[in-house]
This record gives sequence, structure tokens and C-alpha cells, in this order.
Amino acid sequence: MKQIIKKLLLLSCLSFFSVSLISCKKTDGAPEKDRDLEFTVVENADLPEKLAKYIEEKKTNPFKLTYENEDYLYIVQGYGAQKSGGYSISVDELYLGDNWIYVKTSLIGPGKNEPVTQNITYPYVVIKTEFMDNDVVFQ
Repeated sequence: MKQIIKKLLLLSCLSFFSVSLISCKKTDGAPEKDRDLEFTVVENADLPEKLAKYIEEKKTNPFKLTYENEDYLYIVQGYGAQKSGGYSISVDELYLGDNWIYVKTSLIGPGKNEPVTQNITYPYVVIKTEFMDNDVVFQ
């Protein structure tokens, strides 16, 4: 009888442990989405002056930052120094989830036969969206 009780206790502990592991597992590593956010990609000429100066100071190394004013939230991701021109950045996702904003961007290199400048460049993207007082999570 003692052995049966020990086995039942062991099985229930193992069952609890496996349920705990399954419930903590993320399916694809991305947080759950409440809603997509509308945004625009801002050109250098349209940046707030303070933000433009800050980007200029940071651009040589990869960086991630946010800047806000009373109307908008600016989300910036820089990819640091690149050996040539021809790079672009895509905004893959921007959405609201619970109490945070999730953003994912990708650096796209020049094509094999694409003519590019041989100067060092500093690609970055500035995303402008509605002002929200939420933390930003960069992927």
C-alpha cells in the first residue's frame, strides 16, 4: 500500500511539473498582439531637432531608443556603421500588447549586383506613432 501511495504522489508531482512547463512555453517567441499600430517612417528633414542631434551622436554603433513629445512617440533603431551604401530597413511589426509596444525591424543589405557607394553609412529607421505611455520592446 505504501508503494502505491508513493507512486501516486510521484505521478502527481510529475504531472504538475509537466503542466507547469507546458503553460510557460512560448509558441513562437513573440508576445501576443492586442492591435497593430499605425505609423509613418520619418525622413531626416522631418525629425525633431533634439532627436536628430541624439541620433547623430549615437549612429556609429547599433542603438535603440524612444523619444516622445506631447503628440507622438518616436521609436528609433540604428544598425551602426556599415561598409557601404545600399542598405535599407524594413519595419516588420509594430503593435500594442498589454502594457507595451512591440517593434521588429530588419536591416536589408544591398543586392549582389547593386551599385553602392563605398563610403561608410549608418542606417537607422525612425518610426512615428501616436503617443502612448507604454514601454517599447525591441525584437
